[in-house]
Formats: sequence, structure tokens, C-alpha cells
Amino acid sequence: MPKSKRQAKILELISNGAVETQDELTALLCTAGFDVTQATVSRDIKELGLVKTASDGGAYKYFQSIQTPKLSSRRIDLFKGAVVSVDSAENIIVIKTISGSASSAAALVDTLKEPAILGTVAGDDTIFVVVKDKSKVDHVIERFNSYIN
Repeated sequence: MPKSKRQAKILELISNGAVETQDELTALLCTAGFDVTQATVSRDIKELGLVKTASDGGAYKYFQSIQTPKLSSRRIDLFKGAVVSVDSAENIIVIKTISGSASSAAALVDTLKEPAILGTVAGDDTIFVVVKDKSKVDHVIERFNSYIN
């Protein structure tokens, strides 16, 4: 399965329960049908910016940092390689990607923490980006293009 689906599953797993170790996360992914190794999970954790912290009960668990993660060159390269086109209609930006890459590309959009963006929805090869005010659409598109070019 594609990395984007695996990483989306990782985010789902850590949000739905306390995952304490990489081995536990690897086992959960294998149970969910992903053929992964601990080394792959380790790289995914780093790329997703996951951190480990003590939960209320004192056990450690993974969570996605609420701090704005740095835009890694790897994430920018993924966005650049995935995006086929960017267009808009009113206050909605439509980003077309290669098949299976929309979730990964949308991760960069979400990482931007752009105040003009209300939210994103990613499918298989399309991302809808809702912009608060249509006067900000060109600014947001320029920002996306700066990562593509």
C-alpha cells in the first residue's frame, strides 16, 4: 500500500488510542493489513513529526505535535512530485495530484497553518482547500506554487 495511506493509518491509530512503542505501532499496522518493518515505522514517525509524551496515566504515547512542524525538504519534494495542477473557483482551490497522493500532499497544506485556509479535504487524487475569503485565493495559490516551482 502507498506510504500516504500507511501514514494516514498511523495518524488514525495514534488518535484512537495510546500507542506506546514503535513495535506496538508496527503490530497494529500489520494487523490492519500493512506490510511494514519497525525501520519503516520509525521513518514515518519522523516524517509525520510525531512525539512521545506522558499520558494522564503516566504511560508514554505518540501524538502529533500541535506546534507548527518545520516544512521538511522531504515533505516539500513529496508535494512538488505529487501535484499535477492547481486551480480555483470562488473561494475553493482544487489541487489535482497523481493517484494516491492527495493525502500526503494535503499534509503539507495543513502544515502551513495559513490563516486564510479554513480547511482541506483530500481524496485519492484531489484536494479541496477552502479559503476564508476569495480575495485571499491568489495569495494561497502563490504560496502553493512556491513549493511546486
